[in-house]
Amino acid sequence: MLQFIVSNQTNPYLNIAVENHLVAQPDGGAVTLYLWRNHRTVVIGQNQNPYSECNLEALEADGGYLMRRRTGGGAVYHDDGNLNFSFVVPKALYDLLRQFSVLQQAVASFGIKTELSGRNDVLADGRKFSGNAFSKGKHHDLHHGTILIRGNMGDLQRYLRPKPAKLLKHGVSSVQSRVVNLSDLNPDITPDTIAPRLLEAFQQVYGGTATHLDFDALAKHPDVQALRDEFASDHWRLGNWQHFTAQRSAQFDWGSVDIQLDISDNTIQEVQIASDALDLAALDQARQLLKGASTDVAPQCDNPMLKDIFSLIFK
Repeated sequence: MLQFIVSNQTNPYLNIAVENHLVAQPDGGAVTLYLWRNHRTVVIGQNQNPYSECNLEALEADGGYLMRRRTGGGAVYHDDGNLNFSFVVPKALYDLLRQFSVLQQAVASFGIKTELSGRNDVLADGRKFSGNAFSKGKHHDLHHGTILIRGNMGDLQRYLRPKPAKLLKHGVSSVQSRVVNLSDLNPDITPDTIAPRLLEAFQQVYGGTATHLDFDALAKHPDVQALRDEFASDHWRLGNWQHFTAQRSAQFDWGSVDIQLDISDNTIQEVQIASDALDLAALDQARQLLKGASTDVAPQCDNPMLKDIFSLIFK
């Protein structure tokens, strides 16, 4: 069974609340494709520091939004020229390449060749037009991403703060030079024209006819309203990032990391780890091992990612 939903709102907190509500539902055997657009929004990963990823003052002065999602990965910019997609898939049916093929087939219908790159990007003309992130739920797994179609590159450059080490790794001088609007490759592509192509590709790849669900009915659900308020709260968006002083940063093969520490009497009292890494469990383990640890001796572990993190703190 296939389900298809299109949001008619551009509030990021409502749109992601609907997504999370869908992920939390019991497994009814349906694969859901959900399309949505946000107005002037910087979206950061679950483990990222908002102050190092985003020019928050400029964003909010311009009437924009900061949104923290529940998946890993890096910061992305959404505006009315983007279209975002979510695959909400029962765990037994989750197939990353199949899901990517829906996106690639829809773009290919406009005569544009695409390729998968690295951990979570889709490229056209050698440049990124879609960043993706993933998470696992109790009944469903989530794969969501952004399709850059007619995004404002000036705003993207103004609001995002990519780390210099990350840009050097990719051999480019700015975040703008790493991405491409699909409309630059084919002016016929708009968020409105690609949406039916995504539905068509979704039905072809999965071999069925999708049932259209009513977005307004979902948006009125009490659980969705509660999730919207949670995602909009400063507690979720900003966390405690303003209150830490000691900082360590580095770029590794698995991603970037920023560590903020509160140290007293040679003991790590509090720790925050910001990263675009997709391995959320490893980051949680690092926090647990670091909190309360002595600054004289590194915690013992076999995970190479954690060893890289600890190497920044324990010299």
